[in-house]
Amino acid sequence: MIFQEPRLLPWLTVLGNVAFGLEVRGVAKAEAEKRARFYIALVGLAEFADAYPRQLSGGMAQRVGIARALTVQPEILLLDEPLGALDAMTKISMQEELARIWSEENVTMVVVTHDLEEAIYLADRVLILPKEKGGATRLIDVDLPRPRDRSESRFVRYREELLREFGLH
Repeated sequence: MIFQEPRLLPWLTVLGNVAFGLEVRGVAKAEAEKRARFYIALVGLAEFADAYPRQLSGGMAQRVGIARALTVQPEILLLDEPLGALDAMTKISMQEELARIWSEENVTMVVVTHDLEEAIYLADRVLILPKEKGGATRLIDVDLPRPRDRSESRFVRYREELLREFGLH
């Protein structure tokens, strides 16, 4: 599970935070650190393995949270507004990072987001939940090649379709 805030343990380094889930599962410290270093490198933070959370930017801290979640090699990764607290440029960079990680790790990701472009950029299928209890849900298949181009006409059409779903276009 990856939350909107990374929820890192402030007394542990990046390496300690990422290895933590393995260690509490009884994985030997050396093996836990080896696997943690792999995922820290995967999210582009190898040179920050010995840094503490207070020394990281918001985007870097979120990548630590992603590495921590991936280290336990889940079949499904749940992301609850994982990029909602980031500035616009960091958010786009992290969306690209999540797409890259998805392609390399081949893990199913369920992403909750209110950002329509983020949904189109990351998802193969977008489930629109109803505003009112008992309302209809709608599933939209996003049939776009990867990597996705936000300015490509089909991407724009999907964005317009989602805007219409919410009565905004």
